[in-house]
Amino acid sequence: MINVTIDADGIATLCWDMPGRSQNVLNEASCTALFEAIARVVQDDAVKGAIMTSAKPDFIAGGDLEWLLNTDQAAVLLERVTALHRALRKLETCGKPVAVALGGSALGGGLEVALAGHYRVAADNPKARFGLPEVTLGLLPGGGGTQRLPRLTGIQKALPLLLEGKRLKAGEALKLGIIHAVAPAGEEVAAARAWVLAQTAPVQQPWDVKGYKVPGGAVASPAVQQVLMAANAMTHAKTWGNYPAPQAILSCVYEGVNVDIDTGLAVEARYFVQMVLSKEAKNMIRSLFFSMGEANKLASRPPDVPRRRYSQVGVLGAGMMGAGIAYVAARAGMRVVLIDRDQPAADKGKGYSHKLVEKQAARGQLAPDQAQALLERITATTDYAQLAECEMVIEAVFEDRALKADVTRKAEAVMPAGAILASNTSTLPISGLAEASSRPEQFIGLHFFSPVDRMPLVEVIIGRQTSQATLAHALDFVQALGMTPIVVNDARGFYTSRVFSTYVLEGLALLAEGVAPALIENAGLQAGMPVGPLALTDEVSSELIVKIDRQTRADLGAAYQPRPGHQVAARMVELGRIGKKAGQGFYDYPDGGSKRLWPGLAEQYPRAAVQPDVAQLVERLITVQAVETVRCMEEGVLMNARDADVGAILGWGFPPFRGGPLSEIDTVGAAGFVQRCERLAASHGPRFAVPALLKTMAADGQAFYPPR
Repeated sequence: MINVTIDADGIATLCWDMPGRSQNVLNEASCTALFEAIARVVQDDAVKGAIMTSAKPDFIAGGDLEWLLNTDQAAVLLERVTALHRALRKLETCGKPVAVALGGSALGGGLEVALAGHYRVAADNPKARFGLPEVTLGLLPGGGGTQRLPRLTGIQKALPLLLEGKRLKAGEALKLGIIHAVAPAGEEVAAARAWVLAQTAPVQQPWDVKGYKVPGGAVASPAVQQVLMAANAMTHAKTWGNYPAPQAILSCVYEGVNVDIDTGLAVEARYFVQMVLSKEAKNMIRSLFFSMGEANKLASRPPDVPRRRYSQVGVLGAGMMGAGIAYVAARAGMRVVLIDRDQPAADKGKGYSHKLVEKQAARGQLAPDQAQALLERITATTDYAQLAECEMVIEAVFEDRALKADVTRKAEAVMPAGAILASNTSTLPISGLAEASSRPEQFIGLHFFSPVDRMPLVEVIIGRQTSQATLAHALDFVQALGMTPIVVNDARGFYTSRVFSTYVLEGLALLAEGVAPALIENAGLQAGMPVGPLALTDEVSSELIVKIDRQTRADLGAAYQPRPGHQVAARMVELGRIGKKAGQGFYDYPDGGSKRLWPGLAEQYPRAAVQPDVAQLVERLITVQAVETVRCMEEGVLMNARDADVGAILGWGFPPFRGGPLSEIDTVGAAGFVQRCERLAASHGPRFAVPALLKTMAADGQAFYPPR
């Protein structure tokens, strides 16, 4: 667990090496071992100093979230964090020099343990990162991070790491004073030992030295007060008060750094327990850590299918989506054949990658030779014969069945027998598109999101004839791209497009009811969505919404069920205000200026004399998405809650603090959510009607996620 050795000079080396794990973490077993090792260092007179390091590539990955969440008892959690505080204080106040040798990353609790050492030396490892990312999971640092870091770097420099979870490279951490030295890789332990041997007097932390002052000014200083006020305002502007962790972090810093370190740690411990027990943290940890981790490990991959590696892929269509797919494949080291109807169009698609690598090279994120090699892996052409060695071909042409069928037949005429053909469609059923294929068992949907280079999700859609081997190999491909897959069954709009549309259409319905446009937009933001529904409609364009609705109406006939928002989208198309791409939609987009709501909306949709409370609008905008997600579960489009919530957060920005649409229902409780839906359905129509699945769950006291 933690191997302790003492050399002839009296230097104790505490080497973390947790058995059966690829990374060291803080849990009950490792904390017990740490406390015992610290007690030995402190109490043994033969020990003159200590080095803490790791036998694994990284130091400590952070706290074990399973252990953290295995109790809801505040007293138990408080004792756990307080015990860690006591042990680390014992180590840093023992007078013996303690150095920490960091061969790789030290994140979260790992960095907090390192901060209790008197000297930190990192290896010159380009992959190593240092930071306190707890806030990204709705938590705050609970191992002293909110107290030691500001006392070390100053409050102003510490806040971005605490509030944004920034991860620093070794050089950046050195510049901030978080680490003291960078040694050549493999020499960090020797450098740490040399420092320990050089100490001839008792060693103290800066904050334990008499007369210590916080770098950059104390909490009460005018300059720091301004920093804290600005940080508070910016935090609220970003979070709309939906995420309690950033506010708790600011409180820890404000209250804790204003007193002695031991009192400050007691402040941190109490806020930490509050955050662990908060519904926001539980939702974020479940979806952003556990569920996303399972998705990235391909939990939905059929077993017993041999893994497939990809060296060459084809992309049909060099528009924005196809160009983006070509880029991420080339970035992953694959050779790419990018095909379009003529050479200028194909070259333009490759130009998209050229612009991206130019930006990265200018920022120092990509070496010139790496940029050149990436571009050389993309062949822009009109020649389908070049698909002859591709293991995967992705069709990314316009949403037109006839066009997709044409390129499918051309591609399959030259593709290898075992290759997969995937359609990047956002709405057209995969089983219908597979009718043009001569091998429908090797046909699958891979729905990427725009812009592909920044959106990490891929929705993998299984057609009626898609084989399990094809599904497994498609998941292998997504993983090779470094992206996150969810798996859904074939249906109109699949999952993400279908549920995403309910958000924008509900916003348009509110406009038709006479709700003020600015109120609608602010309700979307206060609900936790990244963009208001009217602005989002402009991004996707009212024209596209009308086109999809028209196709759906034609396909479904008598089974078609309109939503009130469709009429608003159709009206905007009649007015020629189709969205951002036209420079006018629900917003005006002046050249060189910021967008602003179109004043003409007041004439088209007069405001009601009485406006609803924003909480009512938030409820509608969130509930309409959640109830549609339940329908996707009920119909078998979705196969598990994990993919529902991960897909919602990554696909269209469903609020992470809610955990996803199904986590939102679990937070409210099935019975309470049924009552909410019944109330909204009575007032606003059948789109809020309670699915039978949810009624059964409410009656049986079930939840989408069993307790961990």
